[in-house]
Amino acid sequence: MGTDRRGLALSTDDPAAIAGIDTFVESFISYGVTAGAIFDAAKATPDQVLVNAKAAALHLFMQTGDAVANAAPFLARAEANLAQALPREKLWYELVRQWWADDIPAAIAAAEEIVRLFPADIAAMKLGQVHQFHLGDHPAMLRLAEAARAGCEDSPYFHGMLAFALEENNRLAEAEAAARHAIAMQRAEPWAHHAVAHVMEAQGRVREGASFMAEHSDTWAGCNSFMLTHNWWHLALFAMDSDDPERALRLFDEHVWGVWKEYSQDQVNAVSLLARLEFVGLDVGDRWQDVAQYLAGRLHEHVEPFLDLHYLLGLVRAGREASATELLGSMAEHARARTGKPGGGAWREVALPLGRGILAYGDENWPEAFRQLGQGLPRCQEIGGSHAQRDLFHWLWLEAGYRAGAFDTIRPDLQARLAARPDVARHRRELARIA
Repeated sequence: MGTDRRGLALSTDDPAAIAGIDTFVESFISYGVTAGAIFDAAKATPDQVLVNAKAAALHLFMQTGDAVANAAPFLARAEANLAQALPREKLWYELVRQWWADDIPAAIAAAEEIVRLFPADIAAMKLGQVHQFHLGDHPAMLRLAEAARAGCEDSPYFHGMLAFALEENNRLAEAEAAARHAIAMQRAEPWAHHAVAHVMEAQGRVREGASFMAEHSDTWAGCNSFMLTHNWWHLALFAMDSDDPERALRLFDEHVWGVWKEYSQDQVNAVSLLARLEFVGLDVGDRWQDVAQYLAGRLHEHVEPFLDLHYLLGLVRAGREASATELLGSMAEHARARTGKPGGGAWREVALPLGRGILAYGDENWPEAFRQLGQGLPRCQEIGGSHAQRDLFHWLWLEAGYRAGAFDTIRPDLQARLAARPDVARHRRELARIA
């Protein structure tokens, strides 16, 4: 018997297993680059349930088409050794097994049970929040954070996670306070920086947000590609809202695209930023072509609707009509296969209308794009992604509405955007052009 760095009991005292677990947890909650140490630990201690469960989780977290197959051997080894596992370790196996089986609600339930029984398990809190976020269940993210508070309040990463949950629940002042508390505990807390960026973006504090993120950008060098590129993505959004799209394009070239082009989240950042730059009239040159070559192999993965819709938009903007049509058709087949299963409604009733709208947008069929996008938007939260990320689809709808001449329909939305962020000059121009 041993314990990990957070004092949680382990069924092993093997130094390799404990070091692998501790390194994985620290990297996972800090968006570091050393989580892969869990694979070495699994090789060294193949009979350890928690080590193998976390190795399987890391494969699934990569969101690739072969993730399920890659995770399977680790889950098999964990299952074979369950008799010797402690209760928390068995729950971790259940969490990852349900994730592997694509029953995300059951995976979330296991994460919630771990945190209820073992509130110091900050990695379980993080993984549970990730899944809740992908389902758009923001109140659950906050409940999970509160359940972990007693065991995790000593960690700056806990306060960063709490801050983001508060932000997604539109409790912006509390979110900023929690994030700043995390940063006071540890300046290099990228998820807390990210939460502050979300708050300031939502409030239209664009120059303040740009300054804040730039001041902390020196701490991101050790982050994994998602956190590194995503925080720079936020800085690029602030540049756009400050009427400096050329700077945003430079940030795309220097920091947002090119770190790990094969990774899904890096691709999402690239697609969403290029689309926004086009919305404000910037010519992005041949950058769509570079991004699209990494999307072309993802036509039948369907890890999440949020990802598929970004892939679809990237292919459309790159002019890859055949691939885009194939992806949308495959999404429809996947949606049919998920009828009656968790998440099926989000695929069928949200992702497919949005996808059809994106394809119509590419065809410049503005009335159809406007209609289809408008059908999916009311439940857009169900596909995952943050408020700021999902705004891409709202913006597509507004652009399609403008081009379709649906001024009376989009005017209230444009007025609401200006009221929420009165210092963003772009919103005044968007409203003025339909006057």
